[in-house]
Amino acid sequence: MNTKTEMNANKICFITCVNNDDFYRECLLYINNLEVPAGYNVETLAMKDSLSMTSAFNKTIRQTDAKYKVYLHQDVYIINKYFIRAILNVFSNPQVGMIGVAGCAKIPASGIWWESGCNYGKVYDSHTGTMELLSFQEIGHEYKEVQGIDGLIMITQYDLPWREDIFTGWHFYDVSQCLEFIRAGYKVVIPQQHEPWCIHDCGIVNISNGYDDYRKVFLNEYFGNLIH
Repeated sequence: MNTKTEMNANKICFITCVNNDDFYRECLLYINNLEVPAGYNVETLAMKDSLSMTSAFNKTIRQTDAKYKVYLHQDVYIINKYFIRAILNVFSNPQVGMIGVAGCAKIPASGIWWESGCNYGKVYDSHTGTMELLSFQEIGHEYKEVQGIDGLIMITQYDLPWREDIFTGWHFYDVSQCLEFIRAGYKVVIPQQHEPWCIHDCGIVNISNGYDDYRKVFLNEYFGNLIH
């Protein structure tokens, strides 16, 4: 793992697990259109033929020296042209470890973040089969501290190992990593978005590939540490 002193504080790496080149090409079009603040560099890493999200993300930690990492799905398109400047502003607080665009202040007993009654953030999303604005409670200040964010986009300024020891598939890598950051003493936050930062063109989500099994793994590992 990279240590903080080895990390390039002027580099942002966009990291994506890819199994559809068409989606990823469009994702890159939006990344390449972002305004890059003077003195900063951007790189992109596409992870193909991965066994799991967690193993792919752990591998990228060893492959890039970028301090700032943007883990995003291949079907996420960043439409806030000033996205990089916005995340750097939030990360000016060294206590903030991770940023997302949608999530919950408290993870519910089910472990499923969107079943919480205290959801925040917004994104254009097509999980119902139709692209529409998914908007939760508004955030009145710079950001809202939360327990869980959706894995569509997860932005970090520190490296912590992703739990590939127990999450060996495609689910619950996101909220588990949030709790790993909180365990390590960092804040996980959702910034105020006047307009959504992202489009998530996911279509109807498949939760038949082990979702409930990993939900039980998540609850077994973390539930005792949650405060409701």
